[in-house]
Amino acid sequence: MEGKHVILRRWSGRLRTADETEYLAYINRTGASDYGKTPGNLGFQILMRAFGDGTSEITTLSWWDSMEAIKAFAGDNPEVARYYPEDDRFLIDRPPNVDQPLRGRRRRAARPPRDRAR
Repeated sequence: MEGKHVILRRWSGRLRTADETEYLAYINRTGASDYGKTPGNLGFQILMRAFGDGTSEITTLSWWDSMEAIKAFAGDNPEVARYYPEDDRFLIDRPPNVDQPLRGRRRRAARPPRDRAR
């Protein structure tokens, strides 16, 4: 896979900090589960950041092998965010779109040098 193109899809929203744990469990049952079931998904991460004012930001990063794979997950308009029935219960900011897909090249991580003192 060295040098193969990948597409990063990024979504962020805001929620009450008190709801972080419950919302993360909800996302793992819905969106994260669907990422894993969609052919062409290369992985994902979910990040949380508390602002200190009672709100937090949640960001999902997902990597895809093609726009067709993203469409299989998100629908015909891949720039539109995909929401689930209970998202409104948690989210206080629900952007209509994801960030435009970002393209990059997939590379293997460099391995640290071996300890030669052994």
